[in-house]
Amino acid sequence: MKKLRFYDYFYIFIIGSVFGWMFEGLGSILIDHILLNHSAVVLGPFNVIYGFGACFLTFLLYNRKQAHVLEIFLVSVIGCSLLEYFMSWGMEFVIGFPAWDYSNFFMNINGRICLLYSLMWGVLGVIYIKYIFPILQKFIAKINPKWGDIIMKILIGFLIFDIILTCFAVKRAHDYDKGIEPQNSFEKFLDKTFNRDYLKNMYGNNWE
Repeated sequence: MKKLRFYDYFYIFIIGSVFGWMFEGLGSILIDHILLNHSAVVLGPFNVIYGFGACFLTFLLYNRKQAHVLEIFLVSVIGCSLLEYFMSWGMEFVIGFPAWDYSNFFMNINGRICLLYSLMWGVLGVIYIKYIFPILQKFIAKINPKWGDIIMKILIGFLIFDIILTCFAVKRAHDYDKGIEPQNSFEKFLDKTFNRDYLKNMYGNNWE
């Protein structure tokens, strides 16, 4: 079995992030009848939660592709529930709130995970490793290695910048809510562009 490289995981992350952004956006249109950004960063269509989820599923299940479906299901339920819990905690620690709240769902733990979504993770794990991952693997293999490496390095640099900018935007928006005036031209720029309304469109009512 071919060993996966950082290169493979990176493109799985990017594809998963973009797909997650599209999936969440479509859901907001069909369910809420409004278009929400649902990106985790202020620039680009990157819902990185889905990207990390795709990488994590790959890490958990790559060597279990031929395992019994029940084993794949249980590993996905346990592993992804743990990931979801700690990602929720991490988001609350970094930006002040989690992007989801399952407090009203049956059998939830601190509103971070719940039985329904844990079971859905299990089903997704089976579908992902049996049907979706082989397609991703073939697609990544078709990318010219030279250009793929260049694009990867450019995207890594861009994402680092994007994450830093997002952190500044979130901090400035919290300061704005506290009535703190902008201290420099950069903070004025954030107030005009990646402001409270922009972030609320990304993170939804959880911003409150």
